[in-house]
Amino acid sequence: MTKPAEPARAPRPVRLAPGDSLPRFVCRSNANPQFRFDAVAGRWLVIGVIGSAGDAGIAARCAGAMAAEDLFDDDHAALFLLGNDPADETGGRLADRLPGRRVLWDMDRSVAALLGAMPAAGQLSPRWLVIDPGLTLRNIIPFRPDGSDLAQLLALLRGLPPPSRYLGIEVPAPILILPDVFEPAFCDHLVGLYESNGGEVSGFMRDQGGQTVAVHDRNFKVRRDHILTAETDIKAVQARILRRVVPQIERVHFFAATRMERYMIGCYDATEGGHFRPHRDNTTLGTAHRRYAVSINLTDDFDGGEVCFPEYGPRGYKGPRGSAVIFSCAMLHAVSRVTRGRRYAFLPFLYDEAAARLREANAAQVPNAAGYRAEQPG
Repeated sequence: MTKPAEPARAPRPVRLAPGDSLPRFVCRSNANPQFRFDAVAGRWLVIGVIGSAGDAGIAARCAGAMAAEDLFDDDHAALFLLGNDPADETGGRLADRLPGRRVLWDMDRSVAALLGAMPAAGQLSPRWLVIDPGLTLRNIIPFRPDGSDLAQLLALLRGLPPPSRYLGIEVPAPILILPDVFEPAFCDHLVGLYESNGGEVSGFMRDQGGQTVAVHDRNFKVRRDHILTAETDIKAVQARILRRVVPQIERVHFFAATRMERYMIGCYDATEGGHFRPHRDNTTLGTAHRRYAVSINLTDDFDGGEVCFPEYGPRGYKGPRGSAVIFSCAMLHAVSRVTRGRRYAFLPFLYDEAAARLREANAAQVPNAAGYRAEQPG
């Protein structure tokens, strides 16, 4: 006898409290249909879960927050109003005011629910969420009938420390910096290969229509790449990574890397405005397997081009020739604009056998995925 199916249960309300990590979400903004909120870390953030600006009290709060241009400048802090009334968009009741003040659209209230603003099914509880530069929730200020919540929010923001010392101290980025991964002669050899062959314009990965595809946007990334093809060069790279990088990652992170993706030399050229805006390396189906990024400088006679980690402050890292900066692919990072010369770097990703299985499972979502599984590094 077949057991009757149990009735579906409504999802339990999300309850967030100060000290919790902000849930990751993707939402539509006026400029980006897939706005990744976690990409704006590195400054104080305020999300106003507002409901509808058709309500006079909500409209007054939105206007008051949008008017605080001294606070919301995209350097110290940024404001995001999370709206869910189509009339706010079509009627122009909510609009971006740059810098620092933007509108996100959450028409199905899924993001509001994720942020704990739907304590009961179908009922929105408007509130202000204050998030630190490392994406930790620090304050929740519910809307109050007398509107005093806005004054409390603005007073709180005016008393906050600068983002670079948001915990009262400089927060170090959890990265590894290793010297002499590549010796000078090998660095020169790789740079010579790039200069002999030239580089192709490099894009970045996005999920579109269930596929991971490369897209290009010079406002987001400017770099040219050359892929190594000679077996002798690939084996030489593998030997150095196995001896000088893999053991250090295992010692510090207790992670045994067995595979490597990309035998690639990248070039950030000052004449082209070479840079890469804040991003994470594992946010698509085709890149979800990546575990650690390795950035090995092949030259050091350039200005700018520093690797920085906005969640941990504005400090940039520029190691000497042959040194490596190693970090989790889940960390937000950027490469500042090169202002003089060229920054050449070798830029692989490392992962393990479990991640290799994930990579193979996702291969169907990557166009032209022949040979998608990388060989072991050694």
